[in-house]
Amino acid sequence: MLKSEGKGCIVFGGSGFIGTHLIDSLVKRNNRIISIDINPPKKKIDCVKYITADIKDLSRLDVFEDIDTIYNLAAVHTTPGHEHYEYYETNIIGAIEICKFASKCNIKEIVFTSSISVYGPGEDQKIETTELKPTSSYGYSKMIAERIHRDWQSSDGNNKITIVRPAVVFGHGEGGNFTRLATLLSKGIFIYPGRKNTIKACIYVKDLLDAIFYAKEINLGEITFNGAYHNSYTLEEIVETFKIHYFPNVRTFLVPKFIVLLAAKAFKLFNLLNIGIHPDRVLKLVQSTNIKPDWLVQQGKIVDDGLVKALADWYKESSGTFK
Repeated sequence: MLKSEGKGCIVFGGSGFIGTHLIDSLVKRNNRIISIDINPPKKKIDCVKYITADIKDLSRLDVFEDIDTIYNLAAVHTTPGHEHYEYYETNIIGAIEICKFASKCNIKEIVFTSSISVYGPGEDQKIETTELKPTSSYGYSKMIAERIHRDWQSSDGNNKITIVRPAVVFGHGEGGNFTRLATLLSKGIFIYPGRKNTIKACIYVKDLLDAIFYAKEINLGEITFNGAYHNSYTLEEIVETFKIHYFPNVRTFLVPKFIVLLAAKAFKLFNLLNIGIHPDRVLKLVQSTNIKPDWLVQQGKIVDDGLVKALADWYKESSGTFK
């Protein structure tokens, strides 16, 4: 049994995008940190202990003393991109294993990153109490994983669970939707796919972590909240914010929605032929993720001009590359 001075935390999924930023924040807060991931870290910090392990089987993982919090960020999440069983195998079995490990180590607090995919698609606004209607394997696996964590919490009156359902998270090292958007804008031309008013719930990674730490500190048992800005940013508002501050010469065009839908049907055939173009990615371009962080709003925990401030910080941190 490993023992060290002071209390600390274990970050499962510490090598990922959010995990890397989380570890940076925890180091600044003088936490003792153990990072556990199946992948190597993007960067190593001397005071952090790194362990390679698969969350699907933690039976041989050492028991650690003086750990008070587990952050469970580990998941198979790219969708589409994996076989259906992979989402269930990793996200559900991983949740079971981590909760078992918490009980084994007498750790009383878990912070779990779920997903807004648990709500399913639709133009209507979703808040934390909205009925969950996932349609993807990823969404279903996250919904079940939430239940597993809540069962762990209810098994002991001293246990605490904080569940966050992040929207699109962007920032330095993300390499996802916002990075791709910035790259497209840097080329000088941007084509709106089908519509401009598609709502894309989002949040800067540092603002997400700030919200998590806030919820964690006031949590007395169980808190579930949406990790998103309270502003319902549309794709056009996101593009225009980039354009005004960083890419003033960008020219924008609109492709009619029926063309996008026709493309999705065509790509469905291509997908069957294993050409590699997935129709779900095309359809996502015209689907809103209208997620309101109602719990954060009720707490008064909102970020005015969140997108403007976030992009300015990201621009600075990435030396102007938005990568």
